[in-house]
Amino acid sequence: MNSLAYDKAYKFAIRIVNAYKYLIQDKKEYILSKQLLRSGTSIGANIAEANGAISPADFSAKISIAYKECLETKYWLSLLKDTEYIDSKSFESIHNDADEISKILYSILKKTRIGNQ
Repeated sequence: MNSLAYDKAYKFAIRIVNAYKYLIQDKKEYILSKQLLRSGTSIGANIAEANGAISPADFSAKISIAYKECLETKYWLSLLKDTEYIDSKSFESIHNDADEISKILYSILKKTRIGNQ
């Protein structure tokens, strides 16, 4: 798999795993960080499934799930920042990555949905 979305989501998942390790080891935060880990790593997993889709509708559905997981990840990141588990600088960096991925996914989604109408 060598798509831009997949590559960015994979690198993002690595950042999410490292953030999770930091949150549980240094901050002793176990609930929000688990949600972040789940949604943040799910983005790339759904893109991987989309790349193996058996139909255009299947592809679009998996990209849609990846997009929604990205939005959820941004929610958890905001909550972690606003509850002072992560600082503003760290938040901005990882949130910007999530925002970039969500824009790519939304663009793909728009193209696949327009093409299927």
